[in-house]
Amino acid sequence: MEFPTSPMILLDGESLTLDALAAIADGAEVGLAPDAARRVDAARAVVDRHAEGDEPVYGINTGFGALAETRIPHEALGTLQINLLRSHAAGIGDPLPVRAVRASMALRANVLAKGFSGLRRSTLDLLLALLNRRVHPRVPGRGSVGASGDLAPLAHLALVLVGEGAATVGDDPRLLPGREALARAGLSPVTLAAKEGIALINGTQPSAAVAALAAVDAGQLAAAADIAAALSIDALRGSVHPFEARIHRARPHPGQADSAANILRLLSGSGINKSHEHCGRVQDAYSLRCAAQVHGAARDALRFVRTIVTIEANSATDNPMVFAEDDAIVSGGNFHGAPVAIAADLLAIAVAQFCTISERRADRLVNPALSGLPAFLTPNSGLQSGFMMAQVTSAALTSEVKTLAHPAGVDSIPTSANREDHVSMSMGAALKAARAVDLAAHVLAVEILCAAQAIDLLAPLETSRALGRVHARIRSEVPALAGDRPPSPDIEAIARMIVDGSLKSACGVEVK
Repeated sequence: MEFPTSPMILLDGESLTLDALAAIADGAEVGLAPDAARRVDAARAVVDRHAEGDEPVYGINTGFGALAETRIPHEALGTLQINLLRSHAAGIGDPLPVRAVRASMALRANVLAKGFSGLRRSTLDLLLALLNRRVHPRVPGRGSVGASGDLAPLAHLALVLVGEGAATVGDDPRLLPGREALARAGLSPVTLAAKEGIALINGTQPSAAVAALAAVDAGQLAAAADIAAALSIDALRGSVHPFEARIHRARPHPGQADSAANILRLLSGSGINKSHEHCGRVQDAYSLRCAAQVHGAARDALRFVRTIVTIEANSATDNPMVFAEDDAIVSGGNFHGAPVAIAADLLAIAVAQFCTISERRADRLVNPALSGLPAFLTPNSGLQSGFMMAQVTSAALTSEVKTLAHPAGVDSIPTSANREDHVSMSMGAALKAARAVDLAAHVLAVEILCAAQAIDLLAPLETSRALGRVHARIRSEVPALAGDRPPSPDIEAIARMIVDGSLKSACGVEVK
């Protein structure tokens, strides 16, 4: 078995960035920072002392949730923890992608590294070993309401640590029983001690992981949206003046200023734009003229999302929490997923803004009454349909994104015999956001596909140097349309360029 060779990322519970989390999701190795190891050991000593006593302590010698008043005898404390994992592994549906599972594991390990959880360091070491040896638990995506965190997803994840559940190993897609997966990676299951089961499953990590990866990908969408707008503005012979810095200094939203500067920089030196500088058109349509305002508002929302999710990635979400310096174990509610739910809902709303304005620009490009170009951007319209259906696809995806933008976090449905009487729906919100980001990449891809074709049809006029590089990157995989062909592979190819950042890199100028 081959393992990743990228630098190891040390988890300390305090400094994990979203970019580092994405690197772990893509295979980077992890380790435990020395200070974190000492905190874990100190918290465990507190748990051991309380487990030996007779005073009821939630999660250690009592039942869980609505059964919190039920006392558990000392000899059954280990059984209590394994029963917790088994009973809570109630998820259903398609499993989370491996990247999301790896991110969930990393976030849970980072939370444990803070030293408020009280599990043994050996158990945490095994979780880190699963990541490094690429043992990936099967984690169903549905079944969490974000009440006491993502209990069901984390229970499925944690079962593999005890040799139960199911997992894949390495790049082999075959699903193996947990014990067999561990053995294949040269690992042995752990026998849980007091509090370790609840320490493994109390928290928001799966929903935070899905939201965090979506937020990282959405950063690529923001750059791609400005590139798409610049291409379309040039192809439609729009004005560059709405992107002058003095306009945006008068309304100083940071995202708006960034988008305007990006678009202006990308259009600089365009021969197409120069040839139509004095065309007599007084104002462009909003989808062109207001691109910076719309994209900028989405960018500012994404900044907020990244801030919230980064805080969550480095937060203790346990219940009860162990305070080693006070020799205390205290029940609280840090597991509640409200911050993640609101951030994920806002992420979907922001992404919808990219889609709704991009789809309008794509429509203008294929409509000869608005573009001044051949109908549907094909030289032989009528005989050929060109990009007619590509724009229809954009409309369909945009409509779906609009439905995904309706917030999940405003809902609450009581669970656990009304003990959990207010829940966050953070996992539902995160899954919607991730789906919206994926669809949005394809909506932008349609616009870019159409704009690149429009640039070709305007020859011998030439676009700017920066947009010319973008155009060349597109043409390296997507030939110009001469006769009808299925546009689906072309849309997928450009969507990949957006997500992997190669479209942004091709510009040769700064695109924030």
